[in-house]
Amino acid sequence: MTRHYNFCAGPAALPVAVLERAQNELLDYQGRGLSVMEMSHRSDEFVAIADRAEADLRYLLGIPSNYKVLFLQGGASMQFAMLPMNLLGQGGSANFIQTGIWGKKAISEVRRLGFNCHVAASSEANGHTAVPKEDALSISTDAAYLHYTSNETIGGLEFDYTPRVQRADGKDVPLVCDMSSNILSGPIDVTQFGVIYAGAQKNIGPAGLTLVAVRDDLVGKAPSSIPSLFDYQLLADASSMVNTPPTFAWYLAGLVFQWLKDDIGGLEAMDVINHRKSQKLYAAIDASDFYSNPIASRNRSRMNVPFVLADASLDSVFLQEADEAGLLNLKGHRSVGGMRASLYNAVPEEAVDELTAFMADFEQRRG
Repeated sequence: MTRHYNFCAGPAALPVAVLERAQNELLDYQGRGLSVMEMSHRSDEFVAIADRAEADLRYLLGIPSNYKVLFLQGGASMQFAMLPMNLLGQGGSANFIQTGIWGKKAISEVRRLGFNCHVAASSEANGHTAVPKEDALSISTDAAYLHYTSNETIGGLEFDYTPRVQRADGKDVPLVCDMSSNILSGPIDVTQFGVIYAGAQKNIGPAGLTLVAVRDDLVGKAPSSIPSLFDYQLLADASSMVNTPPTFAWYLAGLVFQWLKDDIGGLEAMDVINHRKSQKLYAAIDASDFYSNPIASRNRSRMNVPFVLADASLDSVFLQEADEAGLLNLKGHRSVGGMRASLYNAVPEEAVDELTAFMADFEQRRG
C-alpha cells in the first residue's frame, strides 16, 4: 500500500498513527470482541470513550468548567441555524463579520429563519483578500452576539485578531466563532468566546461530527418551540445523546486528541509546526513569478493556501502531474478556481517539501 500526500480541504487527511490504531481496533476493541461501530452508545465502553474525548479536548483547548462541550451532528452548517434558535430567543440581532463564503452562508441562514441580522463589517469590497480592521467594526445596539469565521477555507483568509465584543452602549456581546478549519491548529483563549463550533472533517476527524463549546450563560435561552435536537440545553443535559450520536466519528476524534497530546506535544508544538509548514509554501509562492497568492500577508491562512498559475491554461496539466506525483486534491474550490493546498494538522511537513519541490520543477519545465 502506498500513502500519498492529501491536501484536500475536507474531508481531509487524518494522522497515520490514528488510522493505524483504528485499524488495529476495528474488529475487536480492547478485547471486547466487537467494533466501536457496533457498540451501544449507552455501553460503559463507549461512555468511557466519550468521556475521555471530552476530557482531552478540554485539556488541549483549555476549556473551563463553565462551558458545555457538545459532540453533535449536522456539520458546521447546522450551527448556522442552531445558533440563532438558541441565542436569539430573548430577541436582539445576530451581528456578523463577513469575510467569505461560509460567513455569507451563516448570514443567509439567519435571514432565512426570519431573525434580525446586522453585518458589522465585510471584506466584500476588497474581494475577500483582507480581513476588515477591528476599528471598522460597527456592532448594532441590539446585538445578541457577534459571529465570525476565523478561517475561510475556500478563500484562505484567516483573522489576525480576536474581535472586540462590546456594543456602543458598553454592554458585552458574546463572541461566536466558526473555527471549522483552524481549530486545534494552535492555542486559543476560550474565555474570549461565548460559543465555538467546528465541523470535524478538517482538523478533528472524519465527516459526520461537529464540536460545540458553549458558555453556561448562553445555554437554556432557546424557546420550547424549537426541535429538541436543536436545543443546547437538552443536548447538554443528555451528554450529546438525545439521539444516537455518530459514535465512530466521536471515537476517531478522541484518537486525534490523544495524538495531539501524546505524539505532537500539545497545541503549542502544533502551532510551531503549522507555522513552519505554511511559511515554506508561501515562501515558494512569493519567490516565483509563476505562482501567486492574492491574500494580504497579515491574513494569509496557515491551513488553506490558495494560489494561481500565471498561465491558467496550465492548470489541468499541473493538477494531472501533481496527482501522478502523489500530491492529491490540489484543485481550488470551483467558486475561485486555481489551486489550494490545505495544510491541516495531519498533513506532514514532508508533504509541503514535496509540493514545493514539485512546484519548482513544474515552473522550470512549463514556465
